[in-house]
Amino acid sequence: MVAHFGVAVAVRMTDGRRVRFPVRRDSSYVVGDRVRVEESRLEVIPADGLLCRRDSHGRVRSVAANLDVLGIVLATLPESPVGFIDRAVVAARAAGIEPFHVLNKCDLEGAEPLRDEIVRIHAGIEHVFVVSAVRGDGLDALRAFFATGVRGAFVGTSGVGKSSILNALCPDLDLRVGEINQWSGLGRHVTTNATLHALPDGGELVDTPGFRDFGPVEVSSPELASYFPGFESALDEGCRFRDCLHRSEPGCEVRAADVAGRLPAGRHAAYLDLLAELEAAEKAARRF
Repeated sequence: MVAHFGVAVAVRMTDGRRVRFPVRRDSSYVVGDRVRVEESRLEVIPADGLLCRRDSHGRVRSVAANLDVLGIVLATLPESPVGFIDRAVVAARAAGIEPFHVLNKCDLEGAEPLRDEIVRIHAGIEHVFVVSAVRGDGLDALRAFFATGVRGAFVGTSGVGKSSILNALCPDLDLRVGEINQWSGLGRHVTTNATLHALPDGGELVDTPGFRDFGPVEVSSPELASYFPGFESALDEGCRFRDCLHRSEPGCEVRAADVAGRLPAGRHAAYLDLLAELEAAEKAARRF
């Protein structure tokens, strides 16, 4: 399935044709779903790599299905909300999807500090691409990454340049591109429906609408640390207690690594913030 239009979906058939099928507005089809077509009826084949998020109202939203990788697109303007990257990485890892990072607008003034921050935390663990969709910087490396045959999606706040990058990777698309509001510093929502595109050099990419929240789904507070970016080496040591939440428990290797400066600065504090959010959501769910 390559697009969802609310009351219809577009399916790319095995012969390459795109065929539209009417569906109920409240149907649960997701872009990227593999389907069987029988007498104009669609049967969804169980998916791997199903990426979901929880929005600010607590509702679970499906982003895309059968993903191999998730590109978290960032820019100096607009800034991503605090914790957006961590939430996206946790959601991807929990779904069995490999996250990677795309710093767009590297040609703009002030891009270097953001690049250094992303490299400091994520380089060596996840792929980091520094690109300019306008000038073409870094796009060859991104093309080569997708050319290995992976299916991915871009997520990020409106205005960071997801559609601009996709236009650069696949020039025939000519997707609409929004401008940054000069007063709020936020981007305009231009992409309104997720769509799946085949890239000329190989691989597939889902263009998603921008959103400013990315609450992890189906990740419990005890599981959070195993998915949290920056904890990888500390967790290899193993804490004294199997159910350690890495807050202040005795024999906690994550806390010891933070005190000794072996964790990237700010990682433990960011983890505690997300842990508190998950615990609050779990507490609220128990009341119903």
